[in-house]
Amino acid sequence: MNDSENRDNKPKVLGLKSGTNTVRQSFSHGRSKSVVVETKKKKLLISKKSPVIEENKKDEVAEIETNENEEILRRKKAIEASRAEEKKLLEQNKQEKKSLDKESKPIEVKEQNKIPEPINLETPDLTGSKKRTKTESNQKTSYENKTRDNSEKSNFKSTKLNENKRRSGKITITQALGDDGGRQRSIASLRRRQEKEKRQMLETSFEREKIIRDVQIPDTPLTVQELANRMAERSADLVKKLMTNGIMVTKNQAIDIDTATLLVEEFGHHAIRVSDADVEDVIINIDDKNGGTKSPRPPVVTIMGHVDHGKTTLLDSLRKTNIVSSEAGGITQHIGAYQITVNNNQKLTFLDTPGHEAFSNMRSRGATITDIVVLVVAADDSVKPQTIEAINHAKEAKVPMIVAINKIDKQGSDPNKVRTELLQHGIIVESMSGDVLEAEISATNGTGLEKLLENITLQAELLELKTNEKRPAEGTVVEAKLDMGRGPVATVLVQKGTLKKGDIFVVGQQWGKVRALFNDKKEKIDLALPSTPVEVLGLNGTPEAGDILNVLPSEAKAREISLYREQNIKNKKNTVGMGSSLDQLLAKAKEDEKLSILPIIVKSDVRGSGEAIVQAMEKIKSEEVEVRVVHSGVGAITESDITLALSSNSIIIGFNVRANTAARENASQKKIDIRYYSIIYDLVDDITKAAEGLLSPEIRETFIGYAKIQEVFKITGVGKIAGCLVTEGHAKRDVGVRLLREDVVIHTGKLKTLKRFKDEVKEVQSGQECGMAFEAYEDIRKDDVIEIFTTQEVARTLN
Repeated sequence: MNDSENRDNKPKVLGLKSGTNTVRQSFSHGRSKSVVVETKKKKLLISKKSPVIEENKKDEVAEIETNENEEILRRKKAIEASRAEEKKLLEQNKQEKKSLDKESKPIEVKEQNKIPEPINLETPDLTGSKKRTKTESNQKTSYENKTRDNSEKSNFKSTKLNENKRRSGKITITQALGDDGGRQRSIASLRRRQEKEKRQMLETSFEREKIIRDVQIPDTPLTVQELANRMAERSADLVKKLMTNGIMVTKNQAIDIDTATLLVEEFGHHAIRVSDADVEDVIINIDDKNGGTKSPRPPVVTIMGHVDHGKTTLLDSLRKTNIVSSEAGGITQHIGAYQITVNNNQKLTFLDTPGHEAFSNMRSRGATITDIVVLVVAADDSVKPQTIEAINHAKEAKVPMIVAINKIDKQGSDPNKVRTELLQHGIIVESMSGDVLEAEISATNGTGLEKLLENITLQAELLELKTNEKRPAEGTVVEAKLDMGRGPVATVLVQKGTLKKGDIFVVGQQWGKVRALFNDKKEKIDLALPSTPVEVLGLNGTPEAGDILNVLPSEAKAREISLYREQNIKNKKNTVGMGSSLDQLLAKAKEDEKLSILPIIVKSDVRGSGEAIVQAMEKIKSEEVEVRVVHSGVGAITESDITLALSSNSIIIGFNVRANTAARENASQKKIDIRYYSIIYDLVDDITKAAEGLLSPEIRETFIGYAKIQEVFKITGVGKIAGCLVTEGHAKRDVGVRLLREDVVIHTGKLKTLKRFKDEVKEVQSGQECGMAFEAYEDIRKDDVIEIFTTQEVARTLN
């Protein structure tokens, strides 16, 4: 509200005339209110003026003026007394503030003339009515105008200063006096500030000695809050320091390794760079921490060779069991681990690996954990591709080899041919003045087995195999599977130390506690010494074949290493293809459009078989078709596999496993194709045929004749007709034709009409004239040549 508005809104003075008048009342905190006052003047019924009455009237007026002046004086004295009391109170407050803080500025309080509300003086007339003389009215009006002007100015200031605080509750002295000097600190606020300053002075005077810490900084980025916790510092201090260096972050945001290192040094601590892989140091150093004497251990012998050369039959004869009958199709599809005892109480551990080419990875894994390789070669079949592959695996593993020439009792066998062909691959046996031990055997009737065992024992003595049995166990997973009754089961070959019931271990991405141990004869045992194959129960998941098992001191360490390895695998999977450019991704997407893909889901009984199937499927591909394994796992086919097959339009392959009841019903409803196999040959053949069905058929053309255009006729309503002479072969109507102009193909299509004279014919022989017209093409000229051919679709193969 400005001054002009203040003058315009000045309340009217209450008059004596009859009518309605408005009076504005002022209250504290700048509040005001307009009141409507109605005054009426009563008429006096006097017949005539009496001198006595006039005299009395004058006396009455004089008495009213005297009383009014006394009332005004009394109110003025009350106001002055109130102001004096306020001044006294202000002085006391100033003294208290000075005593509290001599350095702090005293609160400046300006006095404001506090004008009381206007006094409404009314005097009854002689007859009891409220009347005023003209003099009284003028005096009253001037006083009230002055009072209201001062009051409204004060109210305007108060309203302007406290516009948004009209209902703020308690008021200060400054607000009560209408001081416009701005907001001032209260006494309580000054006291709090003084106490805070005293505490800070005490803390600085008794400042504790700073603790310098060794802060570990990992390879991965960490948040400011996490770094602050490691430094035992306030996260707000770290954020402030980063902001002063131009890095705007919050406590929940991550910072890189270099920034974290600089920040640690800024706060006076020592930064130590560590890697997440350090969690595996407990495994690496475990052998150094546990001393002890080394004792001899049994050798690990791996039997290798081509498929159907008699590897498993040989092992049957050595164990005096019949394992071949339990394998589907008479071939080994798992790695078998067995232990036997020979005549001199010498224990030998045998690993039987598959011979089919799909199991090359399993054979390679067997060669890396073995001490001696027995190469079985059939005398009637000699050296084959898998034989050569087994030789290469043994050479890469740098393990000694013993050649077992099998099937010497079979008609057509030639052991010398085997020895000669082995020379081509650098294998020179003893009979040919070499250093490779050999034995001619017959696995079926047991001929030569004693000689073979003697050679194995001799080779083991030369190797002097020893290990520490007292240290925590370490071994390799030969095979792993998911048993419906026992859960995840791993066949482990213990290589170092002793594996006992109750040991806590980590194997690959999995960890567990040994719940039970079973030997190769399915007998329950309490411990497994070095070179002992054993089935381990108690894993939290199915490991991969070839994973290393390590016994750890605590469950916490096992969990930590398992989580680290799992996260490491995820990170590697996520980074695959991240380096590809946009052009490369677009090119790959364009290639996939041209490529026909056969998606499959593989579920097998053991890990090794699943790996072999996946490798075999990856080889079934060409430029136009490819078999893609969407998912592979161990165990029965479940509903989740059906859901995945439905979303990816895949075929489910069950190798030695079956679908459960819920999965079968779900697959039947959703029409998902499930195929069961127990022999890998049949599986590979069927998938190959299915992939070949995706190939577009080959179109083969057979030329049946040529015709030369001698004249071109244009017929109304028909178009151009070529008058031709069949120069070679014959012309047919429902076959393909090409128009050649100077030996260049101009058009390829079909004939619309073929006429002999005026008649439509199906065929015209060589040397005859005819009329030809092309479908939807009329650019034909004299001397053009028409090539006539038939087409045939031929199914293609991947070979």
